[in-house]
Amino acid sequence: MRILAIRGENLASLAAPFSVDLAGGPIGATGIFAITGETGAGKSTILDALCLALYGRYPRVATGGRERAPDPGGDPITIGDERAILRRGATEGFAEVDFIGRDGQGYCARWSVYRARGKANGRLQNKTRSLTRLADGGSVGDSKAGLVDAAICELTDLTFDQFRRTVLLAQGEFDAFLLAAEGERAELLEKITGTAIYSEISKRIHAGAEAQRATVKELEAHRDAVGLLDEAARAEKHAERARLQAEVAGLSGQLADLNAALAHARRIADTRGLVAAAESRLTVARQALETHRPDSLRLAELDAVEPLREPARNAARAERDLTAAEAALVLA
Repeated sequence: MRILAIRGENLASLAAPFSVDLAGGPIGATGIFAITGETGAGKSTILDALCLALYGRYPRVATGGRERAPDPGGDPITIGDERAILRRGATEGFAEVDFIGRDGQGYCARWSVYRARGKANGRLQNKTRSLTRLADGGSVGDSKAGLVDAAICELTDLTFDQFRRTVLLAQGEFDAFLLAAEGERAELLEKITGTAIYSEISKRIHAGAEAQRATVKELEAHRDAVGLLDEAARAEKHAERARLQAEVAGLSGQLADLNAALAHARRIADTRGLVAAAESRLTVARQALETHRPDSLRLAELDAVEPLREPARNAARAERDLTAAEAALVLA
């Protein structure tokens, strides 16, 4: 984000229209400058106009207080109402900021307010805000649609609180920082820059480290409580381990033999089951054979006379031929 220009009119002590060009002229060429002037000349008002145009608020009234102050319009306003920046006796005022957004394009953010009927004692009307592109004047959003705040945060990558803590440090907070004691300065700096979260992270890391140190000490105590064996005891333990390993090897061999015997017994049991099933089928077959024995004998007889079937047919044919021949003989 880069600020190009700040403009405004009828804001606090600045009655006449003003314009600060930060992109051209001596200021643009210098790159660094200071705003100086007498108290009440409007130095802070220029920075207020910057915040008003971008975010519709400025640090000096960014408070949730409910105290009310009189207004020429008749209705008192709260001390946190940014419309109170309108100069006394003025009927309208505005603040504008030209800037380059994150996308590299130029934009103009505007904040304005006016009094009813164009009179100095008219009732304050609602503020209006807009955001337009410098290149073509096209509107990016308006305050009624609620798009200006979202667009500003997107284009600047800063919320109002982040902007006033990093870009625009409020005068009261800076004075407090400069005059603070050395012990309080770090706390104020965290408050101004919003980096208190890092202190909290550091505290949590320290607490976690202490807890881990306590755990390590406890583990070391347990380790130290374990006694070490002398050389003779270690030799005895090694000998016992060798004896047990030998026993395990022997038992492993026995286990292999037992597993083989068990597998053989299972095969025998399976074979016996198959034999019993075969015997049962054989008994059923024998019973069926006894039941059908007459049919078997009849089939045996038929099988025995089957070879005589053709000679019998030939004999019958010969007898028919003989009868026919005798008849023909008698006729002859």
